[in-house]
Amino acid sequence: MSELDPHLHVEQKTTQAGAAVRNVIASTFGLVPDEPGIVTTGCGREVPYAMTSSRPESVTCLSCREHAHREHLRFADQVERLGSTPGVHLTDDQVAEAAAWHRDLARRFADISPS
Repeated sequence: MSELDPHLHVEQKTTQAGAAVRNVIASTFGLVPDEPGIVTTGCGREVPYAMTSSRPESVTCLSCREHAHREHLRFADQVERLGSTPGVHLTDDQVAEAAAWHRDLARRFADISPS
């Protein structure tokens, strides 16, 4: 942890980061990707991976919270748009549930009173 930056951040690629993504890769390919040592954050800093969180209530960097808020809203819109594409094997309920989950995360990141 840097003495100059005591904040917890989010990874820049918020919707592509975290244990859930690693679990999908592991279950799909049988490979477990390593966690990176240093990551670029939503506010543009490079920090140790240990100084990041995907839990909105843990993130203390306001710029990262704003970044994650925007990214989750953008991703929810993208899920809805792509969910109605022919050939996608998801029900309307599954698409709506995924979009709602990302919108809830966006709302939690917008709450600027982290625990």
